[in-house]
Amino acid sequence: MLKLTDINSSIFEWALNYSGEGNAISIKFPKLNKWINKDDFPTVRQLEKFSKATNVPFGYFFLDKLPVVSLSIPFFRTLSEEQPVSFSPELIDTVRIIEQRQEWLKEYLTKNGLEPLSFVGSAKHSTNYKIIADKIRTALGINEKWASKLPNWESALSFLIDKTENININVIRNGVVGNNTHRKLDYMEFRGLVIVDDFAPFLFINGTDFKSAQMFTLAHELAHIWIGSSAIFDLRQLQPADNKTEKLCDKIAAEFLVPETQLIEEWQKVKHTENPFQIIARSFKVSEIVIARRVLDLGLITKTVFFEFYDEYISKIPKSKKKDSGGDFYNTQRFRIGKRFANNVITAAKEGSLLYRDAYKLTGLTAKTFQKFESKLRAE
Repeated sequence: MLKLTDINSSIFEWALNYSGEGNAISIKFPKLNKWINKDDFPTVRQLEKFSKATNVPFGYFFLDKLPVVSLSIPFFRTLSEEQPVSFSPELIDTVRIIEQRQEWLKEYLTKNGLEPLSFVGSAKHSTNYKIIADKIRTALGINEKWASKLPNWESALSFLIDKTENININVIRNGVVGNNTHRKLDYMEFRGLVIVDDFAPFLFINGTDFKSAQMFTLAHELAHIWIGSSAIFDLRQLQPADNKTEKLCDKIAAEFLVPETQLIEEWQKVKHTENPFQIIARSFKVSEIVIARRVLDLGLITKTVFFEFYDEYISKIPKSKKKDSGGDFYNTQRFRIGKRFANNVITAAKEGSLLYRDAYKLTGLTAKTFQKFESKLRAE
């Protein structure tokens, strides 16, 4: 039986570093130094509060050695010198939540006799990126000019998410851990992540990121599904990491959103105008930075021109446009949980193959909010 005197006091310091909020937490727990030096011991209640404040599991404080926290999927940073030696608790817990959802969904789908998704991992590295981009469009039921009839790039993003979910890919867009608004994600740490699976692939878009960058993140993640490679990435300034798969997925995403042939035609018409990126962006329904990035890829502008434009563009975006502001709670759940995943959970609960208490846990909702969310989702 564990005793409070069995606590590994060195884990208190490790927990402070892990939380990323050491100073603030130290103020909350004035006896912390005494706990570290074993001059005093916390009560069970105090340790529970400290565990919650640092997002470190209660049992970790009784380990003989310092915990080694790692991610189950590769993390790719654009700047290799910024490869992290550790990851935020928010990122780790976000991956954990998605993995739990994926484990349940895969079991549920296979029990119901669903076949594996044929497109997952169907593309090879040797395949031309333009061919892969075209195969993705075909699977989604769209053509090269799919965005031309939509009013703006924000509606194009919603349209693309719906199309993606329609082919049994689960999409989550969230700016916090689960539903905990006190645990915000940082888009500077990661823009998105994809966990590949033949039955239940999951795509995650960091909702704190600029809305103008989220379209590219989604397209990049779709490329990972076709390549069959799970990953977390930051796509700093929309640039890929120095990795073969990341570079390929980057090319596929760019071609998927802005086909080369069409772009070159448009560029020749507007390259000498005052706002060429803006003019072309209206046609493809993507943000100006995506167009600028694509023009750079094709060698039509220099890196200096691109980065100057990127920094200027980002600096002009109002703060309220950068972050996922939340809005209506139940509408937000549609993105935080993902419509496809939510529908599967609701169906399983109604048919009795999933206990409602487990449904609440999988979705992060309470009994009351789950019922209301179900009603709103079914009404769509």
